[in-house]
Amino acid sequence: MIQLATQNKPFFSDVLEEKLIQIKEFGFDGLEADGDLLLERFDELKTAVKDTGIPVTSVCGGYRGWIGDFQEEERKHAIRDITVILERAGELGAAGIVVPAAWGMFSLRLPPMTPPRSAEEDRKVLLDSLRQLEPVCERSGTRILLEPLNRYEDHMLNTLDDAGSLILEGELRHVQIMADFFHMNIEEQDIKKSLIKWKDLVGHVHIADSHRFQPGDGHTDFVHGFEGLKEIGFDKTMAFECRVLGEDQEGLYKDSAAYIRGCMEKAGL
Repeated sequence: MIQLATQNKPFFSDVLEEKLIQIKEFGFDGLEADGDLLLERFDELKTAVKDTGIPVTSVCGGYRGWIGDFQEEERKHAIRDITVILERAGELGAAGIVVPAAWGMFSLRLPPMTPPRSAEEDRKVLLDSLRQLEPVCERSGTRILLEPLNRYEDHMLNTLDDAGSLILEGELRHVQIMADFFHMNIEEQDIKKSLIKWKDLVGHVHIADSHRFQPGDGHTDFVHGFEGLKEIGFDKTMAFECRVLGEDQEGLYKDSAAYIRGCMEKAGL
């Protein structure tokens, strides 16, 4: 059964038990936690999950550096931090951690347009990082949820094809594709067809509308994409990763959760 999760929001309490209860009241099944919660407040988080029965479904961000970082020391930081997060995510029963190649480090669509590393070198670095994290995933029962970002936010992995081909080349058994509707809206010719093509590797979904705000406020056809998830038998977690546009942010966010559940129902999810 698909779980609908949310990342943290400014209107959620900083008290973790209260935060989890609020998330449920807003219409979500669980929390996609920031990695720094697992690094800095793990015991508190573990207790809150146990006491409320509301799960941490997945983790996103909250670590130093990037797995594709140009700076080797920063790449090592990322691998070390992600290792700890994966081990703790396993204790919580979370699926794993969302990991892009990098974010905001370089874009081929913006000046200077010539990266300091070749595409072949990029691929070699990413495969090395992911291979180092594979045994961590295996022993913790978790996964790396590899996220392609749009062309303006990253130059290494932009499409599901990019992520999927890397996983296949590396024969990575504990890495899956994280499919983000905002990025797919920019990069994929047809979101539904792309999801179906990579049906065996899609392991997680992020939801935001066409302008990166709450679903239902932009022009993304979620029902069409969800029909693709229905066809591939997707039964994992979809997490809201969006800002909220409008004055009544709490009300709008609750409405958005209800809107997405309606789209899921229309698509037969």
